[in-house]
Amino acid sequence: MQAHLRTLWRGLAVVALLATGIPVQAQDTGQKAPAIESVDQAVAKLVEEDVVSGAVILVSEDGKVVHLSAIGDANIDAHKPMTPDTMFAIASMTKPITATALMTLVEEGKVNLDDPVSKYIPEFANVKLDGKPLDKPITLRQVLTHTSGLGGDQRVVKSLENTGKVLAERPLRSVPGTKWEYSPGLNVAGRVIEVASGKPYAEYLQETIFTPLKMNDTTFKPTDEQKPRIATLYAKDKDSGELKENSSWIGNVETDPYPNPSAGLYSTARDLQRFYQMMLNGGFLGDAKILSRDSVKELTRLQTGDIVTGFTPGNGWGLGYCIVQQPQGVTAALSPGSFGHGGAFGTQSWADPVKGRIFLLLVQRSNLGNSDGSDLRKEFQNAAAAALNE
Repeated sequence: MQAHLRTLWRGLAVVALLATGIPVQAQDTGQKAPAIESVDQAVAKLVEEDVVSGAVILVSEDGKVVHLSAIGDANIDAHKPMTPDTMFAIASMTKPITATALMTLVEEGKVNLDDPVSKYIPEFANVKLDGKPLDKPITLRQVLTHTSGLGGDQRVVKSLENTGKVLAERPLRSVPGTKWEYSPGLNVAGRVIEVASGKPYAEYLQETIFTPLKMNDTTFKPTDEQKPRIATLYAKDKDSGELKENSSWIGNVETDPYPNPSAGLYSTARDLQRFYQMMLNGGFLGDAKILSRDSVKELTRLQTGDIVTGFTPGNGWGLGYCIVQQPQGVTAALSPGSFGHGGAFGTQSWADPVKGRIFLLLVQRSNLGNSDGSDLRKEFQNAAAAALNE
């Protein structure tokens, strides 16, 4: 009965807010944010069905935010609503940001994408496959495209320096360059950033990307002032079907306090929009220049050739970015060449360079399955694209 009443209360609350015709909980700036009713309705339906507790959704086109709204709850039991400045653990959406940071060092001539990893992490010179030394060394390009042969756990153990050594001792799963397997390769890239720059990984990202782009709410360690804005992580209870609070090592600064290049960042919709707009612009945003156009093209071009990659059909892989080659199914609303990444908790970030659009979906839901292929992502993107195409 309690679960039923909670669901009923949440459904009525969402319906009432949508009925106002304004973006749900868009009061954080004191100004009315733009909203597209059909986009809110598509996401609100899945909030009402308890697929997620709530969501923050943002759509931009040609550099302008055309939709920003917050629907449902950041914490259900506390009746704490989502707001546009709610912070989320973005998990693997950290990976493209790490790859982008590494590319700044490529531009400076401190790193070459085809360097052997062992140039920066000497232990990689001893990596073995089936107990035998490799014919060719693992390269940075391979760790960035998940074709290095590495696999398994993506946690940082004690430090990135130590993690690099641990990964070098991990048995390879395939010949480097021959197969795609989602991997801790971006943790390797994070350690390379430290070695090549001479600075701690998190500090380098802050100085090179977050501060210039004014991504003030993107961090590996939320402050005491930011913590109340973090959305609660939920999972679907197998018995009751009810959303219940959940925990994970991802983003947990108590159990995993070391900045994780594969999965550690917290962020907001506005911050992520600034990052992806920089990429769509060709490496700059306002007065901030992060990369050259050529570097952006290198990050977001197909690097994996004919190798079959995850997580949805028709994709390939760039450097830290998933690339849509043949739009279909959940990616049908995107153009060929669109790039982005999903996260373990259902978050999605995609940029369409053909139409100049950005689609951001921020939620906090474990055991959602393949979130890149979720109905939530599909319904959101399809509704937004349909509205923009009218």
